[in-house]
Amino acid sequence: MSLLEKLQDFFTDAPAEIVFKDEWVRYLQTNLPLYPLLPLELRERLHQKIGQFVASTFFEGCNGLELDDEMILTVSAQACLLVLNHTERPYPELNTVLLYPSAFTTTSETIGPGGTIISREVKCLGESWANGTVILAWDSVRRGAENIYDGHNVTFHEFAHQLDSRDGDTDGVPLLPSQEAYQTWAKVLGEHCNRFIDRVRHRQKTLLDPYGATNPAEYFAVATETFFEKPRQLKKKQPELYQELETFYQLDPASWF
Repeated sequence: MSLLEKLQDFFTDAPAEIVFKDEWVRYLQTNLPLYPLLPLELRERLHQKIGQFVASTFFEGCNGLELDDEMILTVSAQACLLVLNHTERPYPELNTVLLYPSAFTTTSETIGPGGTIISREVKCLGESWANGTVILAWDSVRRGAENIYDGHNVTFHEFAHQLDSRDGDTDGVPLLPSQEAYQTWAKVLGEHCNRFIDRVRHRQKTLLDPYGATNPAEYFAVATETFFEKPRQLKKKQPELYQELETFYQLDPASWF
């Protein structure tokens, strides 16, 4: 039986309150500098979320990558951090996580002159599909996890897309609890996104990665990376955006640093 099968069997058969093995905690302490910053209550809650996530998700290594506990836990912990205080099972629409050793090739299609479809191969560090699949490059996953201050984290980014697509559209608007919440989200995120795009167009310095100017979906994913890795700067410079993300994620990362 592979390490992955043993790990999934453990979480599937475990009691409601999962007791993490010491070696798994060490992986989190070593690979995720954000983990020791969490209050003890949140660390314990994260263990439970990881258990639910691993038990219900199919992991597969690609291009010869052999999965191990370290890889599975490093991905799972970051994914579950985004939904740490959400009451339901993590990512109920997610089915599969594919891990490549490094950047992988995918096909990008654009519409050219006369409506012709132009296909080209591009290198990717991560992708999120609306059918419940996330694809990640392991070296980028680990690098993003290790540096918690640069605002770049491919796992946060792609799983933010998964949250975004839960309502059927990957459009920068995740599933929200009420019509009022949607109205507030549209106002705050819309205004901030438009200002951000304008700054990027004028080549002005931005706190968020300029890639967020691609479209509203990428803006939300990049804002999520910034929220978890540069929370104090975001809270100081863009308090309304920070508050909206704090309400959605039900977390206050600025208090951890």
